[in-house]
Amino acid sequence: MTSSFILDAVANPHPLAAWLRLTLTPGLGPSSQRQLLAAFGLPERIYEAGHSAIAAVIGGPMARTLLDHDATAAVDAALDWQAQPGNAVLTLGDVAYPAALLEIPDPPVVLYVKGDPALLARQSVAVVGARNATPQGEANAEAFSAALSQAGLTIVSGLALGIDGAAHRGGLAGPGSTVAVIGTGADRIYPARNAALARRIAEAGAIVSEFPLGTAPLAHNFPRRNRLIAGLACGVLVVEAALKSGSLITARLAIDCGREVFAIPGSIHSPVARGCHQLIRDGAKLVEAASDILEELRLAPREAAPVPDLATPEPVGDEGRVVAALGHDPVDIDTLVRRTSLTPEALYAILLALELDGRVSRLPGGRLQRL
Repeated sequence: MTSSFILDAVANPHPLAAWLRLTLTPGLGPSSQRQLLAAFGLPERIYEAGHSAIAAVIGGPMARTLLDHDATAAVDAALDWQAQPGNAVLTLGDVAYPAALLEIPDPPVVLYVKGDPALLARQSVAVVGARNATPQGEANAEAFSAALSQAGLTIVSGLALGIDGAAHRGGLAGPGSTVAVIGTGADRIYPARNAALARRIAEAGAIVSEFPLGTAPLAHNFPRRNRLIAGLACGVLVVEAALKSGSLITARLAIDCGREVFAIPGSIHSPVARGCHQLIRDGAKLVEAASDILEELRLAPREAAPVPDLATPEPVGDEGRVVAALGHDPVDIDTLVRRTSLTPEALYAILLALELDGRVSRLPGGRLQRL
């Protein structure tokens, strides 16, 4: 016997209702959802098929759960959310569903979007990297992303701390804007430190999630969202990454999807450069400027919005000596004393001035790095 609430759910006139009900059934994973859609077509027809036909596809127990579970409250909440300005829900049957995701092996059945859904269909580059990035790594991520956005490419990343946040800020600086693929529900922002950035992205870009509203920041959801970051983009740029980094997972997923992979080299002494070096050894394209990526993708910067020249004049005198002695690798104060022959007192004064000027950053362990 079919429960009355099931009939009500199927009869709900809203075109999204059956899609949401399908994806909000507990225990019914995306693979089973796609199997049912392949077997019956639209979600309404799944529920019309009856227990025996559904059981032939996903098994009896799961078929009973699908038919008996009351998802009315969750469906209504999702419909209320998407009715708010700036929110959207895209399904596999929607013409606005991003075509790039149809090329990956396991596209989400439903996407929750906060912001401009049209950005998901734009040509884009993913920019990813370490959460505990160096200041230079963050500066590189923001500069590359700004240049690529100026060239008309949308920047895709994961709204994490470090490289992701810097990539989004760079994307927002140009007309390409940015898309944040998150591992929580679209109504929740993680980490909280990126809340202000998330608001900017929702206003001028897009935040997208495949997870139901209210989904908490569960650890296993973040590697899963990486396939969407790779799938949406025509190429993935890894700025900094350790050898056991989620960014390398994104890069490998990109290769599996036939996307280009780019990596910025770093110091041989830096742990967050080793993942990039491994990718380069494995065939990723080494890049030193955004123009390298544009060339590989057979694109060119817009004449009206050229790639900015971020270089600043080099300091002279004792400041110049210290900057030269810093080199491009992290260095401790004792090494700088030996290289410059300055007294520690004089050196500290110069380093403070350089730090205030944004030329030097202090790293954990008392080391310093030139920016």
